[in-house]
Amino acid sequence: MSAPRLKSIERGTLWDQAYLSLKASILSGRFAPGDRVVLRQVADDLGISLTPVRDAVNRLIAEKVLDRGGLGPAGASIVPLLDADQFSQLMTVRSSLEPMAAEAAAANTTAEGLHAVERLLVEMKRSVQEKRTEQYLEAHYQFHFRIYDMCRMPIVEDIIENAWLRCAPTLRLGLPEYIPGLKRYEHHVATLAALARGDGAAAAQSIQADIESARTDIAALLLQQQERRTASR
Repeated sequence: MSAPRLKSIERGTLWDQAYLSLKASILSGRFAPGDRVVLRQVADDLGISLTPVRDAVNRLIAEKVLDRGGLGPAGASIVPLLDADQFSQLMTVRSSLEPMAAEAAAANTTAEGLHAVERLLVEMKRSVQEKRTEQYLEAHYQFHFRIYDMCRMPIVEDIIENAWLRCAPTLRLGLPEYIPGLKRYEHHVATLAALARGDGAAAAQSIQADIESARTDIAALLLQQQERRTASR
């Protein structure tokens, strides 16, 4: 039996906790496009009943993060497979907002925040070297959002998070063995250095370069997949 992708949660506001746990798992790359999110399995992983899980999944479906899947009391939802245009649109949202958030963060950095970003950068490199894909994706997500936490613009951060939720599973496509996971590492290093010296413009530039590089590579992979599917019909 495979290990659960979600951590069990304590009793409380179970609907909110189930939603937050699912969201964290999606953001950190634990689900790939086409994966089935089986309600019964999620409930077992979290140690709760089906009802709060169903409510949480329905909210993610309404937010277009998941697609509706099988019916029945223990049914499933599906992680969408984006096409190249859909993915590019989401990356346009990211490319528009995340550089702005990084620039604002540069004016609000703390020693604690910078140290946390640095630790995550080290974890990203170590995870790639040790071929721990899921750990890399989680550290990569946390790296970005630890920066955006410092921008002090919660509404902007909420919009960025929704774009990430919808494209995070597709970002897994950028880490097959034949594409070096550290290809964009220099942009992350440059971002940290810019934040440390309070250079908002440079932080924005390196974040945008990171996003555009990922957009180019992954959109190309999606187009290749679309062409293969079309040719096989």
